[in-house]
Amino acid sequence: MVILITGAGRGIGAALARQMTRSGHTVLAVSRNRTALQNLADECNSTAGGTLCHPVPFDLTELEELKEDFVSVIGNHAETVDAVINNAGRMIHKPFRRFTLREARSLFETNFFAPACLIRILLPMMEGSRLKHVVNITSMGGFQGSAKFGGLSFYSASKAALGNLTECLAEELGEEGFRVNALALGSVQTEMLAEAFPGYKAPLNPGQMAAFIEWFTLEGGLYFNGKILPVSVSTP
Repeated sequence: MVILITGAGRGIGAALARQMTRSGHTVLAVSRNRTALQNLADECNSTAGGTLCHPVPFDLTELEELKEDFVSVIGNHAETVDAVINNAGRMIHKPFRRFTLREARSLFETNFFAPACLIRILLPMMEGSRLKHVVNITSMGGFQGSAKFGGLSFYSASKAALGNLTECLAEELGEEGFRVNALALGSVQTEMLAEAFPGYKAPLNPGQMAAFIEWFTLEGGLYFNGKILPVSVSTP
């Protein structure tokens, strides 16, 4: 299988790339951090004993303007993409009253518009796959009815928007054989969480979450479509 993973430079995305390549899958690892991606690819390919992880350094917030360049890079590595894991995200921990409109827009650009644009661009490359699974990584912060962290109003709202898009696309693309689901993650001990909440200890590490996401990406489409599934041992 060919799996495209965004936000692969660190955290859950990097753990997913390691997990997927250990299982023998080809990974297209996307991140803005060129150095981190190359180090990740070297590590994964050394462990796999072959070239399974392909670094794709790209700023997905510029995807609409540079989509032809992006498609060309992806096409150099694979003719068909079997699954997309929209894992890239940005978090700003700040009280609502202190947020600027620019900061709020930047969260929606990364957490909502970039994955939406990516899905639209990759649909033609996924049509030849039997899997055709889009997995959007959202958050318990954007899950209706869950307890919320203070200071994450716009982050949570952007993740809720991605969850709603998941439901809409599942309906729109389902007759074509696509499966579109979202995993609303609880706290995972990533660099992003540590930066936003210094000293907070999450119950799961990236490797543990990556193992579950791998299974869900490959098998979840048999059981779910258009679902926003909470994946959390705590709330949020």
